[in-house]
Amino acid sequence: MNIDENDIPALARGCAVLGTGGGGGVRAGSLASIRAVRESGPVPLVRLADLPDDALVVPLSGIGAPTVSHEMIHGEDEPRRIAEEIERLFGRPPAAIMSSEIGGANGVAPVAWAARLGLPLLDADGMGRAFPEVQMVSMYVAGIPADLVIMSDVAGNVVTIRPVDGLWSERIARAVCVAAGSHALMSDYVLTAGRARGAVIEGTVTRALEVGRVTEGAAEPLEALRGLLKAARLVTGKLTDVERRTTGGFVRGTATIEGTGDDRGRRLTLELQNENLVAVEDGKVRAMVPDLITVVDTETATAVQTEGLRYGQRVTVLAWPCDPLWRTPKGLETAGPRAFGYDLDYVPVEELTAHG
Repeated sequence: MNIDENDIPALARGCAVLGTGGGGGVRAGSLASIRAVRESGPVPLVRLADLPDDALVVPLSGIGAPTVSHEMIHGEDEPRRIAEEIERLFGRPPAAIMSSEIGGANGVAPVAWAARLGLPLLDADGMGRAFPEVQMVSMYVAGIPADLVIMSDVAGNVVTIRPVDGLWSERIARAVCVAAGSHALMSDYVLTAGRARGAVIEGTVTRALEVGRVTEGAAEPLEALRGLLKAARLVTGKLTDVERRTTGGFVRGTATIEGTGDDRGRRLTLELQNENLVAVEDGKVRAMVPDLITVVDTETATAVQTEGLRYGQRVTVLAWPCDPLWRTPKGLETAGPRAFGYDLDYVPVEELTAHG
């Protein structure tokens, strides 16, 4: 299958939903991807099974605060610089681009990067959603060493990092990102197709397209989306308070939704670190990472990213189960609530929402 300009709006909508509030706004990535495929042609979407074992797969993603990405947009040179550095280091060119995270701009922008480089896009990613930190990827959970990170920024700098492990990759890459203005393009966990098997989450580009298309022409977009995701509705209401700050290369804060209609009298608070991490109502946790929590417009079911939350918006909060990989002991150690500093034992969203 090929991804052409007609697929990109659906892909963007799906990536926004899977982004759980993070990954960056999809508009700039969508426009860049449409322009790229118009100029360079459709992008082949390939499976791991389509690639030889020694083919180099290059995960790419923007790193930094989503609020900054609106003003500091990736150019066309950053992915080329990274690809050139990979060829210099490995002695052969990349064979395919992969989204590091399917959520938000980091899910749709790889279409543009692949098109500009003349490479296929792998139908897979490293999260099945979006997470804010470098080590929070399936490759880290699978035990693949994080021994190479390559970054490029809009000023033209290229930084190659040789960290000792995934946690150090986050610390050093974040520091470089902050020095670059809290926004840069990054490739980490460059790996062969053979090594990627079982270490990445496959089928996620196809899934994002499916999520994006389910609301097209639907009489009740919200219910169509809920049905496809098998998501719990945590609350429907109005945003009454948003506290948000950019610090250390992240967007952090809280958002409060006051229930309306049948939910009048209820209040749900979301804890944010780029993504929606924990949902709390009346002192009780309703959903938590690594399960997915997404805010959508109640009428259109369009996802609202954390940097787009505004007082008075009429929204619905949905939550649904993460990929099983994140519920393993290593997955929870990496991206469970305690990884973000919450003193919470993980409870699956389907248990937390079983009784309404």
